[in-house]
Amino acid sequence: MSGTVYFDLETKRSFNDVGGAANLSKMEVSVGCSFCTESGEYRVYPEDELEDLVELLRKAELVVGYNHLHFDYGVLEGYTVLDLASQTVNLDLMVNLKEIVGRRIGLGQVAAATLGAGKTAVGVDALKWWREHMAAVGDTPGQDCGSRYSEPLMKIAEYCAYDVKVTKCLHEYGQEHGHVRADDGSGSLQEIAVDW
Repeated sequence: MSGTVYFDLETKRSFNDVGGAANLSKMEVSVGCSFCTESGEYRVYPEDELEDLVELLRKAELVVGYNHLHFDYGVLEGYTVLDLASQTVNLDLMVNLKEIVGRRIGLGQVAAATLGAGKTAVGVDALKWWREHMAAVGDTPGQDCGSRYSEPLMKIAEYCAYDVKVTKCLHEYGQEHGHVRADDGSGSLQEIAVDW
């Protein structure tokens, strides 16, 4: 077992590019990132190392993410024959919060209200950086590995790693304090009791 694993991933394509949310496995991963409590380390996964991420998730005592049961697993299932939700023990913070308050709340919103720190970018930024990366290195199979980690790809990796860190900090805050905070929809902060 590998302790608790926090993870996130970024995609190469948008919902519009693949014909909607029913085609998550066609979005493809640009970069994945994890933090494992057993090793105490962050790890970044380029597309050709996603098998390692899948194995880490399968071995985890608990996988914690934000909308990972639907989105991240849906995308990752384009790289494995496994049904990841049934092969792992999960706490999806977004799903849990939606069950409590009855609506979806974005990670940035909960993090800003609870931790005083939001996200550093948004998903469309990662898509733009992916296009910049492909323009920089080309789309040729067998491309020189020296150009594999372009500046735009490093931006995606940093953004993904930061989202993993925010998810981890939010989970730890909820465990320690028994609540998180979010806008209640009318502009006021709402304290949400959680049992994480």
